[in-house]
Amino acid sequence: MGRAFEYRRASKEKRWASMSRIFPKLSRAITIAAKSGGEDPELNPVLRTAIQNAKAQNMPKDNIEAAIKRASGKDADTMVEVTYEGKGPHGVLMFVECLTDNTTRTVANVKAAFSKSGGQVVNSGSLEFMFDRKAVIAFEKENYDLEELELELIDAGLEEMEEHEDTVYIYGDFTSFGELTKKIEDLQIKAKKANLQRVPNAPVEFSEEQLEDIEKFIDKLEDDEDVQNVFTNIA
Repeated sequence: MGRAFEYRRASKEKRWASMSRIFPKLSRAITIAAKSGGEDPELNPVLRTAIQNAKAQNMPKDNIEAAIKRASGKDADTMVEVTYEGKGPHGVLMFVECLTDNTTRTVANVKAAFSKSGGQVVNSGSLEFMFDRKAVIAFEKENYDLEELELELIDAGLEEMEEHEDTVYIYGDFTSFGELTKKIEDLQIKAKKANLQRVPNAPVEFSEEQLEDIEKFIDKLEDDEDVQNVFTNIA
């Protein structure tokens, strides 16, 4: 699980290097979080985490505040979350999570991208059993006593903890996201990244050449501002 998450994290950081691509996505995530759970970060853990993720990407404070305010505007009323499932290059399985104000446009773009890659969008729910929804939080290892920390986090919903180089990853069921992020904050641990992910329960190994093709395809998908996250069954 750790290797798969690390690959996605490193790949995403590379793909989102341009602020012109990442800021609109982060803004939409903040807006939809504020719309669904309220505009007060103290009372809305999803919004609080969206703001933390935005700050981690050096998103200006004014941009963050503007995204929150948009939650009470008419534009937010048309914003919806949609998910598409598909098979991409070399049979890789994919979940594509989107935020959009025009589902007709979004589905057309996603289907066109899959078709051009030789893949296809499949019926909703077809791949659900191949992935588990998990709360995933990453933070710098620093000088934490990980055994003690693990005990602290179990009651908050921790299922697994892994180390990869200088980073610690903790995993829990998606329903534990709020409790885990709150506990991390209470322990004064600064998260590098915290979000809900779809983790493959049967990861597949791909060759370097195949991974290059898949990476190019994901790049094309994420060029679309409606696309927020892409999850795969890459091992």
